[in-house]
Amino acid sequence: MPHATQMSAADTGLLVIDVQEKLVPKIFDSAALVRNIAFLLDAARLLNMPIQCTEQYPRGLGMTVPELAGKLPERLDKVAFSSCAVPSIVPTFHREARPKIVLCGLETHVCVLHTALDLLALNFRVYIAVDAVGSRSRIDHDIALRRLEQAGAVLTTSEMCVFEWLGSAGHPQFKAASQLVQQRMKSMMISAR
Repeated sequence: MPHATQMSAADTGLLVIDVQEKLVPKIFDSAALVRNIAFLLDAARLLNMPIQCTEQYPRGLGMTVPELAGKLPERLDKVAFSSCAVPSIVPTFHREARPKIVLCGLETHVCVLHTALDLLALNFRVYIAVDAVGSRSRIDHDIALRRLEQAGAVLTTSEMCVFEWLGSAGHPQFKAASQLVQQRMKSMMISAR
């Protein structure tokens, strides 16, 4: 019997929050953040998981960054900080029978925090991919993660998510997912030079 917090590709959805052109350059280590979100998106698509995406006031903050825009389904506009204010977000995850939601995006202490708290209040199990969320200020990011964990969110990483979604090396998509892991590692080594 798996632990209550253990995810699988069959019970989990991915929500990408506000990774927009005018926000991303202001985030610490934004290249790594975008790379990790792209990795989560590629893996979720490979495993046929539902993916949703929001953009906070795109007229003012720009569109989703090009590196991610092509990997995303429809990007839903919002002005509320919580993505749950978008009328289709929660019903879509309910319809897809996804009680577990992985959050990634911007900013940890604003839209990610508000979305996570609302999802927790709606009895979803919420996971924060800590290497795929960010804020302009390190202290805001760090305190938001502490607050989220205290509120009941599960802190994880993008790679932990992918291997948890697979469950075992026997998964039919394991080899393809392993290639995504290797590509990400090569990209990380190149950017570290």
